[in-house]
Amino acid sequence: MTPSHQLHHLIDPETPDLRIVPLDRLIEHEFNDVQRTAPLARRLANETYLKNPPIATPLEAGDPRYVVLDGANRTLALSSLGYAHCLVQVTRYEPPFVTLSTWHHLVTDIGLQAFSSELDAIEGLEFREIDLLRARAGLARRDFIAYTIRADGTVYAASTPGSSTIHQKNQLLNAMVDTYKERGGLFRATTDNLDEARRLYPALTGLVIFPNYEPSEVMALARDGELLPTGLTRHLIQGRTLRVNYPLAELKSPDSLEAKNARLQEWLTAKMTSKEVRFYAESTYLFDE
Repeated sequence: MTPSHQLHHLIDPETPDLRIVPLDRLIEHEFNDVQRTAPLARRLANETYLKNPPIATPLEAGDPRYVVLDGANRTLALSSLGYAHCLVQVTRYEPPFVTLSTWHHLVTDIGLQAFSSELDAIEGLEFREIDLLRARAGLARRDFIAYTIRADGTVYAASTPGSSTIHQKNQLLNAMVDTYKERGGLFRATTDNLDEARRLYPALTGLVIFPNYEPSEVMALARDGELLPTGLTRHLIQGRTLRVNYPLAELKSPDSLEAKNARLQEWLTAKMTSKEVRFYAESTYLFDE
């Protein structure tokens, strides 16, 4: 390896940091999509390999836990199948390794009156009609915890009376999402453009627009055992490891964690030596997923 490639494993794209860790040390940061976990568990029960490892980041110095940034359905599915350990890709939760942005919610198939009245009934949350530009500016300043754009074009900002902690705001955001997440269609969106959303989803009820978070906020909530609403965080991972195809039998083996990680490093070294691992710096489209 040339000197230019002799980099730390966290910044060298040719050497991803793969580890086998106890499943009970992997903690979620947002509510899981339970409708996806059970089918995934059934599929994994009949498969031989773990194709793509979940992405995790160390919680904080002195704490042995990791926060799962992407792939929580896989960790929960493996746990339900009796696995004690999981293969993960460990990354630092900061640019350029990870970029955090936000998904918004596009809600369909709920009557507008029902959608509005359920939100208005949330205790500790105030909605007031506002124009879109002020809603965007207020959300950027965190004057609001969210805003909604309803199918009739009205915009309402959601705020809390007085000062509120991040935990209190998170509880109210979860209360908002709970009013619609199982009553109608819930899709992820990156825009607050109502016309564009309606073209894609004619049965549109409304858009729920969330603020951008900092990694420290996500980590603090996860550390304290609080989960963000489902489908909110959007993590763009640089150097994501795909198609690892690591034997599930290795993860389920009764051997010690140390022995499993030693075999993992031997396996990874063999892959690197035989040049089976490639890093693609450019964006790609895959047609065989």
